[in-house]
Amino acid sequence: MQKTRTALIAGASGLVGGHCLQLLLHSDRYDQVISIGRRDVPIIHPKLDQKVIDFDQLQKYKTDLAADDVYCCLGTTIKQAGSKEAFQKVDQHYVVQLAELAFAKGASQFLVVSAMGADAKSMFFYNRVKGNMEQAVTNIGYESVHIFRPSLLLGDREVQRTGEEIASKVMRPLSSLLIGPLEKYKPIQGETVAKAMLHVAAFDKKGTHIYPSDDIEDLGNTTSKAPAP
Repeated sequence: MQKTRTALIAGASGLVGGHCLQLLLHSDRYDQVISIGRRDVPIIHPKLDQKVIDFDQLQKYKTDLAADDVYCCLGTTIKQAGSKEAFQKVDQHYVVQLAELAFAKGASQFLVVSAMGADAKSMFFYNRVKGNMEQAVTNIGYESVHIFRPSLLLGDREVQRTGEEIASKVMRPLSSLLIGPLEKYKPIQGETVAKAMLHVAAFDKKGTHIYPSDDIEDLGNTTSKAPAP
């Protein structure tokens, strides 16, 4: 008899998270999907259990974080957050604390959306925050950690990001020129990232795995072949 599995998703109101939630609800892998966020998303589904939480007091909600696989799609921008400190709180501290608490409740697989250029030693604050987050979640003890580093994300957002809108208009016409080593810089659809996350989760690969944007593109458009070890 197939084991009953539960998915936990954080950030379902965002671009990648919204697509990810829809895929989780329609996946045969999961019997229950727990979505945590600052507010409910406008979806009703028999599998879905929504939890409205305060991420600043995440510890209070640890009993709600019991799952097998954790999909973390949390993310903001410095401009949207209002300061570097507020950005770091969301993109590093919230993510790491979620990973720690879910692991303590029995989760074995953690899948997280990071960013191209993530590097704990980067001279750029944004990339350094993402790199520190990656290092921290890798060291928690999960059987499997999957880190997705997409390029510029395309798709309809609930909250518009002016800088990304401008960048997407500039990059779209240039995408066909980005080949070979430059292919990883092509803009990528948020839905493709979500598909890649579910594709990878299904194979239960042990260890830590990092996926650059061109690999995410391939995985998001693959339905049967297992990812390379």
